[in-house]
Amino acid sequence: MSVKQSELGMSLPRGLEASFDTLLQDVLARAAQGGADQAEAGMHRDIGISVTARQRDIETIEYQDDRSLGITVYRQQRKGSASTSDFSPQAIAATVDKALYIATQTGADEAAGLADAERMATEFPDLQLDHTWPVSVEEMQALALRCEAEALDAHAAISNSEGASVGSHRSYSAYANSHGFQAGRHRSSHSISCAVIAGDGDGMQRDYDYTSDRDPARLRSAEAVGASAAEAAVARLEPRKLPTQSASVLFRADIARSLVGHLLSAISGGAQYRKASFLLDAVGEQLFPSFVTINESPLLLGGPGSTTYDNEGVATQTRDIVADGVLQGLVLSSYSARRLGMQTTGNAGGVHNALVTSTAGDRDTLIGELGSGFFVTELMGQGGNPVTGDYSRGGAGFWVENGEIAYPVSEVTIAGNLRDMFQQVIAIGDDVDRRSVIQTGSILVDGMTIAGS
Repeated sequence: MSVKQSELGMSLPRGLEASFDTLLQDVLARAAQGGADQAEAGMHRDIGISVTARQRDIETIEYQDDRSLGITVYRQQRKGSASTSDFSPQAIAATVDKALYIATQTGADEAAGLADAERMATEFPDLQLDHTWPVSVEEMQALALRCEAEALDAHAAISNSEGASVGSHRSYSAYANSHGFQAGRHRSSHSISCAVIAGDGDGMQRDYDYTSDRDPARLRSAEAVGASAAEAAVARLEPRKLPTQSASVLFRADIARSLVGHLLSAISGGAQYRKASFLLDAVGEQLFPSFVTINESPLLLGGPGSTTYDNEGVATQTRDIVADGVLQGLVLSSYSARRLGMQTTGNAGGVHNALVTSTAGDRDTLIGELGSGFFVTELMGQGGNPVTGDYSRGGAGFWVENGEIAYPVSEVTIAGNLRDMFQQVIAIGDDVDRRSVIQTGSILVDGMTIAGS
C-alpha cells in the first residue's frame, strides 16, 4: 500500500499564513506594550521527508517538522533578541518578555534599529519558489534504491556505498516589523544524492553526486546521479602526488564558487566595518580582468537565493557587484551600512543569487585551454585568510597534460593570494552549477603554487 506524503503531514497546514500574520501582530503589540521603540519578528515552519537507502535496503525514513519564532526589540537603541520553537501563547509571551529584558541589559548602539521605513519592499511578484513533488513515500524509497543500485552496478571497482538519499521539503516564512511591514514566502527544496566508495584497503576512494532544485521537474534522474557518483569515485583510483611547482589551476564549477564566496565575505559589511578584510575600501578598484562580471539577481525565477525582500524587509535589487572587473559596491545590511555611513544594499541575510558571467566554453574546452596544469575537483579546509587574502587549501583532482586528463592527483596544497588569484583569472566556463546561491562555471586561474611531494 502506497503511503502518501500527505498522510505523514507533508503538506503545510491550511490557514498557516493567516495564523502567522495574527501571531506576528500579537508579538509586535506585546513588544510595544512592554516599552519597545521598535520591534521585528519572524516565524518559520519547515516540513520534509528524507529517505536513505544503503546496501540495497532502506536504511532510514525521516519526517521533519521544524518551527521557530524570533523576536528582536529595540529600546533607546538597546537591542534584545529571543527565540522559541513553542508557539503556545504562554511561550510566545515569555519569549517577548525575555527579549525586552535583554534589551535593558545591553549597551546602546547608535547603529541599532530597524532598516529605514522607506526602504521596505512594496512589490511581491511570484518568483516560482514553491513546487510540490507528488510522490509517495514508497516512490521515494524506490528512487533511492534505484539511485544506489545504478552506482553499485556501474563498475566492478565500486566496493561500498555510503547511501543514496531522496529528500523533499516545503516551508513558509513570515516577517513583520513595527514599520507596518508584513510579508511571507513559500519555498520548496527537493533533492537526490548518492555517495559510493571505489577500491579497497588503503587504495579506497570516495566520491558523490547530487541534484537539487525547487522544482522536482528539473531534477536529474536517480539513475543519472548514481552513475555519475560511481564514475567520479572510480576516476579517483590510484592517485599520484605532484612535485611542488607553479602551474595553472582549473577549479571545477562547484568548487569555483568558493572563490566567489571569499570575495563576497571580504566585501560584506561586517568584515568592512570591523576592518577585517583584505578588500578594505576596494570599491572602484579593478579586482578582476575586464571580462569578469558578477551580477546579483534576487528576482531570478526559481533561484536558490531569490527573494523580493531581505531579512529586514528591505526591497532587494538587481545590480552588478563586479562590472568589467571593477568592484561596484559592498554587501550591506542596515546595521553594517550605518556603521560605515552608507545605505543598506538589501543584503541582510546575505547575497541573493550571485551570477558570474561565462566567458568561455564548457569544462572540456577549459581543460583544453589549461594545457598542462591541475584540475581541482575537491578542496579541503577553510584556507582563506580574510584579513590578508592569503590562500592555502588542500586539494584533489586530476593532472592535465596537453589539454587532456592524464591521471588523478591527491594530497596537494594549492596556495596563492586571493587578490592575485582574482587578477589571474584566465577564463570562466559556461558549465554553470545552478545548485547554489553562487552560480558560476569552472574558473581557470593562472600561476598558482602547488605544493606536493
